[in-house]
Amino acid sequence: MSQNVFQKLYHRDLQRVYKNFSAAAGVILDNTIGDIPDLQTYFEDLRKNINPDTKILISYHNPFWEPVLNLASFLGLRKKVGVQNWITQADLKNILEISGFEVISSYTRFFGITAITVAGINPQPPSVSHNLSVSIIIAARNEEGNIAKIIPSIPKFGKWQEIIFIEGGSKDNTELEIEKEIEKKHQKHIRVVSLKQKGKGKADAVRLGFEKATGDVLIIYDADRTVPATDLPKFFNILSSRPNTFVNGSRLVYPMEGQAMQTLNKLGNQFFSSIFTKIFGQHFKDTLCGTKAILRTDFLKMKKDYLKYLEVDPFGDFALIFSAIKHNLKVVEIPIRYKEREYGETNIRRFHHGLLLFKLAGIALKEFKL
Repeated sequence: MSQNVFQKLYHRDLQRVYKNFSAAAGVILDNTIGDIPDLQTYFEDLRKNINPDTKILISYHNPFWEPVLNLASFLGLRKKVGVQNWITQADLKNILEISGFEVISSYTRFFGITAITVAGINPQPPSVSHNLSVSIIIAARNEEGNIAKIIPSIPKFGKWQEIIFIEGGSKDNTELEIEKEIEKKHQKHIRVVSLKQKGKGKADAVRLGFEKATGDVLIIYDADRTVPATDLPKFFNILSSRPNTFVNGSRLVYPMEGQAMQTLNKLGNQFFSSIFTKIFGQHFKDTLCGTKAILRTDFLKMKKDYLKYLEVDPFGDFALIFSAIKHNLKVVEIPIRYKEREYGETNIRRFHHGLLLFKLAGIALKEFKL
């Protein structure tokens, strides 16, 4: 099949969809969202510039067909494209909802290669309150080269910000760098706290941070700065406008920078996320993203369960997830860009932690299914 024939069949199939969708009453986004660097911001801006009764039709390729489509491009049967956003229908529904839209219909075409979603403006989107304070908890071990860059990179949001560093027995000068941040004259809305971790691991560090935090919104942020701090207001905005919510970052929607995540780690993350999605009945794209957020009032309600799950969870991510699900919090995922480390080395032990994930999946199955 020549490239022309392939393209003609593809576009002929889409034309059957488009002819029933009036351009006068709607916006057609034909294979555009795969290249957009920040889909949430894109849809938020789009919402501001269209009429309340305007509908949008979004066509994009099903990511599970990507290996076949890449092969077609290699063989000259399809136009070559760059690395695309990895967007499933569940991902797009989530992104549209947090951007102020609601999905009307969603289905696939052309042998399942093309996904079609039709959405309209949510007439009553949740309103964001800026009167909530925020505690940003940062576990830091051997992160000397990153500490000084963290606070300047965090945007101003919330009534006031409390930055809590938890130092975990570093071999470099991380503790000294944190002390320097304490001594600096930061903006009036920022309070910097330093805690010395007595236990080991990130899970224990975050537990200590939660214990000492005083803000209304609790956000976990990794000291390695692989997630841009400019995305943190998105987590705050969800919690300040939607009660009974747990916010989880997702690194698996947008293309990653260089070697930010090894291929085997990425495949393992996708595999376990699909397992936990089936167990919990709520969509998870990336259970292991270090950036998570919850209202302090919700955390206090589930604290007993959180501490119980910490006994079997060395990561800390799943203690939060398990507790949030057990207390019927709605999971909202924020797609974020994932960058390479600028300093230091990852603490991930691929095969050891992979076995631990199987153990946690078994615990989840027993707790929430059986």
